[in-house]
Amino acid sequence: MIWAGSILTLLGLIGIVYSIVQVSRAKKANLSDDDMRAQLGKLLPINIGALFVSTLGLMVVIVGIALS
Repeated sequence: MIWAGSILTLLGLIGIVYSIVQVSRAKKANLSDDDMRAQLGKLLPINIGALFVSTLGLMVVIVGIALS
């Protein structure tokens, strides 16, 4: 259970880092305000999903530690 939670947490962190990289690329591209909003609108669900997966993984790790 601990390993499954660790993998989930790692996948969530990869998603968060991906979101950070994409936002920094969008900032460097000097997009217009509307284009920037569109780009961030596409990244928002990815960021929230990655945060959820990471949190879920940490909860699984804690439950695994408590049960062992």
